[in-house]
Amino acid sequence: MDGRFHNMVSEPQAWCNSTVANGREGVFASQLRPVDADAADSWVWLAYDQLNLAFIKSLNPSESWGVVFVESPRKAGSRPYHQQKLGVLLSNQRHAAIELQALGIPVLYLFSKTNYAMAIEEAVSILGPIHAFNHAERELRVELAPLTQNGSLLLHPHPGWITPRDWFETSVGVEPPFRMDKFYRKVRKETGWMMVEGKPIGGKYSFDAENRFPWKGDPSAPEPPIFAKDGIDDEVESLIATHYAGHPGQVDLRFVPTSLADVKHALSTAMEALPNFGRYEDAMSERSRGLFHSRLATLLNLHRIMPVHLAEEVLGRDVPLNSKEGFIRQLIWREYVHHIHEVTDGFRTLEVQRLSSTRGAQWPEFQYSDEELHPNHLNQTMALPQAYWDSSSGMRCLDASVEAVMDDGWTHHIPRLMVLSNIANLLDVDPRELTDWFHAAFIDAYDWVVEPNVLGMGTFALGTAMMTKPYVAGSAYINRMSDHCGSCQFHHKKTCPMTRLYWAFLDRHSPSFDGNHRMAMAMKNIAKRSQEEKERDQATFEHVRTMLTSGKTLRPEGVSSLQDWS
Repeated sequence: MDGRFHNMVSEPQAWCNSTVANGREGVFASQLRPVDADAADSWVWLAYDQLNLAFIKSLNPSESWGVVFVESPRKAGSRPYHQQKLGVLLSNQRHAAIELQALGIPVLYLFSKTNYAMAIEEAVSILGPIHAFNHAERELRVELAPLTQNGSLLLHPHPGWITPRDWFETSVGVEPPFRMDKFYRKVRKETGWMMVEGKPIGGKYSFDAENRFPWKGDPSAPEPPIFAKDGIDDEVESLIATHYAGHPGQVDLRFVPTSLADVKHALSTAMEALPNFGRYEDAMSERSRGLFHSRLATLLNLHRIMPVHLAEEVLGRDVPLNSKEGFIRQLIWREYVHHIHEVTDGFRTLEVQRLSSTRGAQWPEFQYSDEELHPNHLNQTMALPQAYWDSSSGMRCLDASVEAVMDDGWTHHIPRLMVLSNIANLLDVDPRELTDWFHAAFIDAYDWVVEPNVLGMGTFALGTAMMTKPYVAGSAYINRMSDHCGSCQFHHKKTCPMTRLYWAFLDRHSPSFDGNHRMAMAMKNIAKRSQEEKERDQATFEHVRTMLTSGKTLRPEGVSSLQDWS
């Protein structure tokens, strides 16, 4: 083998510690064994989100397989990725390499300052054609398309999905409107999950109505797991803190799983919380950011845990049916958004209102424009407020949710939908900017999952292609489902601006909801609202937008001066 690859290192990275770049020193590099091209019959590249032995086992067992990994700073530097996101991905990939090597599988680990395509092309020049699996991220598929077209990359089906595409197409179709219910029923029937004689256990498919209870502190919520760091974790933390100090957040790998031992611990902790998951699935609390949620999405999206194995684990547990069904429904939703993203080529085939957008989520040094027009059904163009990064909005629900993201790179799905997305929607924030923020800030976000969830559900950027109506709400919902209002400077009924923002949103966009039966009641209510109240709603919207756009903090006296709250 060419000497460049003898120690699993191609051209050294400018950002990499010299002890790692020379392939002989450093904690991780010192554990990599030299490998030759003829160490395996065939070589397969595992991308950063394919970190499971099951991928290798899905290949022809009569051949011996070597594994190629690629580590490149170009991906890490392409967005203002949260430092914790960079750390959890990089440490998991490095751990996966050592774990596969320990099983006797030859591992070729390439450090490269180029992109993935160029690194793979260099490897192909020595190893010959390399096998790979269909990639989940559209961004990666586009980058690698020339290599698949010229035969350098030989693609295999991705073994990480629970559902084949034909289940989606036969139940939902390939054209909008896309609706989850038909797909969900299809998957339940095909798998037999929670079914008896072709009918759902409990007499209905969804127990969502039983999963909407606020949490008042009893039963006590579990503490989030803490993981023991090893030398690889320490080395990754040092690398991220040194070379990505300008990215948001901080890296602390005590709070995320990175090794197989960590994965087992994370799974065990999640299953202990499962009995109470269903009832409090929609609750939010500052006393417990995660409540009874599993926190396993990051591991699923990296495929450190195979989704079908997680489903089997949950189905085998003796827990309340609403918890079991709620968890399985989230797994099937994950499959659903993947199919939609793939079928629509990341929504590029949809006929929907589109606008140009500033990219980079308003993080300094990452602002740029692209040539694409992005889905924007409601023509929302406000820049993402700095309150989503590092300044206070004055609204406790928003500030607490952003604090959680900046600390952990994570919140569960209700703060994402009903606080972070809801408030952005009410303010007419550009949906693409909000999506870019989610993509960069969350440790479990990849294009195939974040774009459907934010463009299709969190906002109304796709119109009715995915959702029948926008998910917007005023302060009553936040007060009912969380404890944020109790510590907020605003009174949820008397001074909180959110309810007037809600009415202003409905009035502003009412033409877009004409004929929408799911919005009929809301449109009747806005029609009954007096002109005077509508003017106060609009004044509140203008005040809040002006303050947050300029990075200022809202105050009750500033909001109250606009309106008569009596």
